[in-house]
Amino acid sequence: MDQTFLIGAFATLFVVIDPVGLAPIFIALTADTDDRHRRAVALRAVLIAGSLLTLFAFFGEAVLGFIGISMPAFRIAGGILLFLTALDMLFERRTKRREDQADEEDFPDPSVFPIAIPLIAGPGAIATMILLAGRAEGALGMAAVLGVMAAVLMLALLLFLSAGVIERGLGRTGINVVTRLLGMLLAALSVQFVLDGLRDFGLASGA
Repeated sequence: MDQTFLIGAFATLFVVIDPVGLAPIFIALTADTDDRHRRAVALRAVLIAGSLLTLFAFFGEAVLGFIGISMPAFRIAGGILLFLTALDMLFERRTKRREDQADEEDFPDPSVFPIAIPLIAGPGAIATMILLAGRAEGALGMAAVLGVMAAVLMLALLLFLSAGVIERGLGRTGINVVTRLLGMLLAALSVQFVLDGLRDFGLASGA
């Protein structure tokens, strides 16, 4: 496997899912629960999100073909979507929207909604999995993409389980700085997705 592809896949999924940004939301959703309940919610949310993303990795491209959408077109659309997500991160709109989603109702078990869907396995993550699966070569490439996804979700789980310590360590300012750095990285990666799609259409030359 191309090491550059694996690193890029990990960076893209990490930035889109944004476990660091999700940690404070997870704390808010499980504020009045004990450690056992918090662990159960974290594990359930990660498993559900992982199952959904895996499903789209295998069948997402087939669904697109069935409705007549080509992978180059989806790469361009996905790149634009990721770029909008990056803008939200850079200007704090993403965090505010996530907090609003979390506060809409009082859920005693928020593992399925809103943590797994849409906070972890949101439109950006689903689009990214389809794009990465489309670029994977053979069974080994697909296994590598799924391995990268599992690694990102494991990091999210670890951050959820240690969310209280991280919140005290970074503070609000530290979390904002990390979110903006991730947003800048995602903006560059999203432009690369658009360029890849244009190149597949024959509208742009490859580097």
